[in-house]
Amino acid sequence: MDFILYAVPFFFVLIAVELLADRWRGVSNYRMADAINSISTGVLSTTTGLLTKGVGLVTYAFALKHLALFELSADSVWVWVFASVLYDFCYYWLHRMGHERNILWAAHSVHHQSEDYNLSTALRQTSTGFLLSWIFYLPMAVLGVPLLVFISVAALNLLYQFWVHTRHIPKLGWFEWFFVTPSNHRAHHAQNALYMDRNYGGVFIIWDRLFGSFQEEDDNEPVVFGVTTPLASWNPLWANVQFYAQLWDDARRAESVWDKLRIWFMRTGWRPADVAQKYPMNKPDLSQFRKFEVPLDGRQQIYVLLQFCVYIALGSYLMNFEPHLPTAALVLGWSAVALGLFTLGVALENRPWALKLELLRLASNVPLVWLAPVVGLWPASAVGWVGLLSYSLLSGIGLYCCRNRFTRLAS
Repeated sequence: MDFILYAVPFFFVLIAVELLADRWRGVSNYRMADAINSISTGVLSTTTGLLTKGVGLVTYAFALKHLALFELSADSVWVWVFASVLYDFCYYWLHRMGHERNILWAAHSVHHQSEDYNLSTALRQTSTGFLLSWIFYLPMAVLGVPLLVFISVAALNLLYQFWVHTRHIPKLGWFEWFFVTPSNHRAHHAQNALYMDRNYGGVFIIWDRLFGSFQEEDDNEPVVFGVTTPLASWNPLWANVQFYAQLWDDARRAESVWDKLRIWFMRTGWRPADVAQKYPMNKPDLSQFRKFEVPLDGRQQIYVLLQFCVYIALGSYLMNFEPHLPTAALVLGWSAVALGLFTLGVALENRPWALKLELLRLASNVPLVWLAPVVGLWPASAVGWVGLLSYSLLSGIGLYCCRNRFTRLAS
């Protein structure tokens, strides 16, 4: 059973509840652009995962078949309990190495880029984690955990982590000693020196207590969320490549071939001495910290928000029908999602070329609707063209209402 698919509606319901809690308590933990950016990376991650999940599943199945020391039964309750604990243990080390090694941080940093902390932050996930994360779960295959059990406990582990991304729940007493909670996970998302690189557990915080990586949230040290090299962008595609690009630039500039190679596997923050001297990177002073913000016209915000809903719907469609869709259809769907989210990110950043790119995005819907039946994304019918005409008309009206803002940006 795909637990994540069934949980998606509840995610958005809980986000709405949290927004109401914000209003009731007179606080503001959400900014529209940041929330869209976080959910955009989640949509991009999910749709990318439809194309890349085979990497982890194939390697796990191969190890299970050829390297397993035991043959555990999926019918045993104790196997499920064992697998749940073991998965979280493996996750702890993946998560910890994701903070301690450059190549892994390049993927994981996406989840930490938001300078806000709310339930939308939980949906902020990487699209490149599939490249290396599978390595950390091979011990489960070697110990004979069935593939079905592995997939299920992985989904349940991820679902648990959703609720801890909130500022509305205080410390939970004895529960803090054994489980990941909103309090100790808030500390994990901090860029303060006190909290940095702490609290890696997914469900159980006991691993951090055992291996010396636990840090309690301190009332005297307010958490500053985000990363020490700010993303300073609302674009989900750039969010996924930012740190890779930084590593590539440093590797390219390094004079030593050895430095060019080892930078990818060194501890986070390590840079070749010659590169660090020529191209110093200044870390922000947290006492002067200001969140990244781009002023937006109210009409433009509404336009982007409504267009964003289209891509949530398309992403949900791909998730629902993925078992019945050919690879070409998934590739086309992913391409449409990626282009759309990139374009909306450009609009949120008030780029001078935002209007031209938005017109290109709208025009791209014509070949999308034509190609979709050809590759099997959805059946050929007049409904598709009527839907495209209606969508284009409504988008055109919305764009016309924003014309003064876009015209000023494009000039």
